[in-house]
This record gives sequence, C-alpha cells and structure tokens, in this order.
Amino acid sequence: MKIYDYQVKDAKGNLVSMSDYQGKVLLIVNTATGCGFTPQYKGLQELYEKYKNKGFEILDFPCNQFGHQAPDTNDEIQNFCELKYKTTFKLFSKIEVNGKNEEPLYTYLKSQKGGFFNRNIKWNFTKFLVDKDGKVVERFSPATKPEKLESKIQSLL
Repeated sequence: MKIYDYQVKDAKGNLVSMSDYQGKVLLIVNTATGCGFTPQYKGLQELYEKYKNKGFEILDFPCNQFGHQAPDTNDEIQNFCELKYKTTFKLFSKIEVNGKNEEPLYTYLKSQKGGFFNRNIKWNFTKFLVDKDGKVVERFSPATKPEKLESKIQSLL
C-alpha cells in the first residue's frame, strides 16, 4: 500500500482519504495538548501559514499514549489549539501510534522511516515529512523544532 491508500478520521469522525492530499507536501505529527513539546504548535502554525498556499499541509493527530497528555475530546483539543495557538491546519481524530490499536497510517509511516530495531514512536510531536509523490522522506524526533524543518519543506515544494 501507499500513503494515498489510507483513510483516517477527522476530528468530527468523518472519513478522509489520504488521496485528498496527493500533490502536496505533508508534515504528519502526533500531538498532545499537555506535553512539554505542546508550544511547538506555534512553530507548526507559522510554517503552515507561510507555505499552505504553495502546496503544504500539516496533519495533526492527537495521541494520548504518552503520559496521558491528550485526555480531552477531539472538540476540546481543537478548541484548545485554536484558542491558544491559533491553529488552522487539519486536526484529525485522536489515535494510537503504537501497539495493537495503532492507526494503520502510522503503521505505514513507521515502516517507511522507523529505524531497523525500534520503529515505535517514542513520544508526542514525532514528525513525518512526505513529498508531493507520497514518499515518506524523513522522520524527526519530538525535540526537533518545526522551524528546523523549513529548508527541507522549501526543497520539496
């Protein structure tokens, strides 16, 4: 399968085909509203505002698997992000990124850029950069600030 073969649920529970994002550069991020990395929402929004009209999308997948740092409902998460960080990029339904209930999209992402021994996501704000052809080109640790990705995003646009 390819990335465009997957379907995911948006924050309202509607199915969204990843094929809707064909031809765009994607940054796919698992997030949490109560995480030490949560202020990265600001940098993510700045990147989105700068490049959204050039074919760049951020796909935000809240995840409560790490320290229970995203316990709220999808609506509460969306309200928090919009009010505190003024986010306008796409929020999806809360998911699991590891284990038997992990989102199949994340199984795919990890298979593409996961390392030989440990494919599991270690924490929230792990980022996957996908090119216009749907190829997962790089995986970034939670500690990698969004602004550090700008030149890589520019090169793919």
